[in-house]
Amino acid sequence: MPINRDPSFIDHMPRNVAVQFFERVEKSGDREAYRYPVGESWESVTWKQVGDQVTRVAAGLLALGVEGEERVGIASATRYEWILADLAVMAAGAATTTVYPTTNAADVAYILGDSESRVVFAEDDDQIAKLREHRDQLPSVLKVVTFTGATDGDWVIGLEDLAVLGDGLLAQTPDVVRKTSESIEPEALATLIYTSGTTGRPKGVRLRHRSWVYEGEAIKSQQILSEEDLQFLWLPMAHSFGKVLLSVQMACGFATAIDGRVERIVDNLGVVKPTFMGAAPRIFEKAHGKIVTMQANEGGAKEKLFKKAFAVGLEVDRRKREGRSIPFGLKVQHGLFDKLVFSKVRDRFGGRVRFFISGSAALNQEVAEWFHAAGILILEGYGLTENAAGAFVNHPDEYKFGSVGHVFPGGEVKIAEDGEVLIKGHNVMEGYHNLPEETAKTLDADGWLHTGDIGELDKDGFLKITDRKKDLFKTSGGKYIAPTAIESQFKALCPYASQFLVIGNNRNYCVALITLDPDQVADWASHNGMEGASYTDVVSSAEMQKLIAGYVEQLNARLNRWETVKKHTILDHDLSIESGELTPSMKVKRPVVEANNAEAIDKLYA
Repeated sequence: MPINRDPSFIDHMPRNVAVQFFERVEKSGDREAYRYPVGESWESVTWKQVGDQVTRVAAGLLALGVEGEERVGIASATRYEWILADLAVMAAGAATTTVYPTTNAADVAYILGDSESRVVFAEDDDQIAKLREHRDQLPSVLKVVTFTGATDGDWVIGLEDLAVLGDGLLAQTPDVVRKTSESIEPEALATLIYTSGTTGRPKGVRLRHRSWVYEGEAIKSQQILSEEDLQFLWLPMAHSFGKVLLSVQMACGFATAIDGRVERIVDNLGVVKPTFMGAAPRIFEKAHGKIVTMQANEGGAKEKLFKKAFAVGLEVDRRKREGRSIPFGLKVQHGLFDKLVFSKVRDRFGGRVRFFISGSAALNQEVAEWFHAAGILILEGYGLTENAAGAFVNHPDEYKFGSVGHVFPGGEVKIAEDGEVLIKGHNVMEGYHNLPEETAKTLDADGWLHTGDIGELDKDGFLKITDRKKDLFKTSGGKYIAPTAIESQFKALCPYASQFLVIGNNRNYCVALITLDPDQVADWASHNGMEGASYTDVVSSAEMQKLIAGYVEQLNARLNRWETVKKHTILDHDLSIESGELTPSMKVKRPVVEANNAEAIDKLYA
């Protein structure tokens, strides 16, 4: 069946996000909109109930005097109240400023001060404390509205307190929120997302109502998702990947189960049984590594069965994608292994997943193929905060592993002379907040967004991203290295790997900094006579050093001579958001990691 890429839907899009939301409430009123955890159980709300709550909170913001395009901050982890607050901001005609809950107090003050936020939704006492610490730098903040924190009856009020304020305004003017929503222009500012960035201070990306509406309607037009789907959402809502999934939900009308606790993802999938979920590649790498090492620890016949199953699964999958026939004997084996092995892998993710969507960083092709052999499809997409997260995505009926799919209907793409991917469309940002020079560097006079990524288009229009422009480096021997491609291969080969950083700019050979997954390290230790030992002791042991060195040798066997990793070191800690070495979307801050480990790097070149 041919994929619909007709852009005519653009002429009939809802006027703005608020109108898009209230149209969904009208259309799907009694259907489930969200479910969220309360203790050990889950509570559900319909679209109509959400609409009523959003109206009350939006009216509360209007009662506080918040005006069109004025900024309202949300400093919270992913939870139902985050969505409620964001939709209320949209309905009030204001613009959401997103703040990661892990952001330190000084950066929180910078973001809220730079955005001139008038009101801030603060999740709990920890977030309130950050605001109090720098209150003298936040003269624009009239009120703080907390979800679960302590109120003071003055500067800090509760979410229900704000809704009660809204009730008062609605009693006087019942249609105030509806009229406000309908008056918002498509070009009005909807969201100010401060990119965590891998270098420098965060930059505020100005995204319009039109951008978010387009994102949702573009996915709807391709018939990827419907009202019958169920999403599990855990992604940070301060990140554009999480935010865009809300736009898709309003366009398509499916229900969303929401819980931002990363450590609960696998348990939640088993309970919620979603049909799809968005995630960063690290989640899939971690799941792949966990399953592979679990089977390796079983050993004996079970490990042999597991390996044989995936050998057969990969061969069958490869033949199908190449349009080749599958011999009867192979087909019989595959059916048996599906019952014995692959069904158990699928059950770990709830057993109903139609596909996962991978974004925010490159997904290794081998990992994608491994999951597909087990009957789990991962569709890779691509975009930046600067274009509201989505610009390309593979389709369930038309995909290529190793690619990020086709450009969205109505979008444009071209490859610059130096290989940089340029995109244009309704989803592209207005610019960076208060940074006209930075805007001019990224968004040219013809409206092309310069992504900073190197890529290539194949004959069928699928885009493949090969590396970040700024990450490419040249050895002292004059050879160009694309580190991301090498790093991705290692993480597919080594089930214990968390991060693998290739270094070698202006050096005569490449070296690597390696970190291991703490859960995998603990599991390995329990099977190798080191149960209870510290992470540092395990990764520095001769046995683990030898094990990882073997995976590096496997990697080098795949690479060109000048790309090979001559030396490596395993760091005594994993990278983390808290240490400042990872962004909240789990991208590595290379300059920070290299600066923190300069001594270790120098030793590798000694």
